[in-house]
Amino acid sequence: MELDRYDRAILAALQEDGRISNQDLADKIGLSPSPCLRRVRALEESGLIAGYRALLDAKAMGLSLMVLLHISMDQHTPERFANFEEKICAIPEVMECLLITGQSADYQLKVFVKDMDAYQELLLNRITRITGVTGVHSSFVLRRVVDKTALPVDRA
Repeated sequence: MELDRYDRAILAALQEDGRISNQDLADKIGLSPSPCLRRVRALEESGLIAGYRALLDAKAMGLSLMVLLHISMDQHTPERFANFEEKICAIPEVMECLLITGQSADYQLKVFVKDMDAYQELLLNRITRITGVTGVHSSFVLRRVVDKTALPVDRA
């Protein structure tokens, strides 16, 4: 889909406020409501807008410890990776799981837990028990320097 300036403005505005009304969105980008709504629907149907959701504050939810884990696997087979990915997707504390290269690890996870005791339970009783996991390196996040969810629509 070829994006014009209105599409980019819509995407930027919706990333900033997904609950903005169509009228306010139209006013903000300089279109009338009807063509604005048609464009939003087209962006949704194309898959560029994948969904809408609320962003929660982890600390306010009592999840004050963020941990980045590098996971090493014993075998690099599709079956081993599929099993790991299936098991890791079922763990609610795992916010992100990336298959990576350029490291000694195969996966990078981002997890949120209440405290160190909760992390110990997660690590020892769930993650390291997944078949094929041979190594885990944990990094504890002290502070988020950049924390964005909006993609740079002007650079796409």
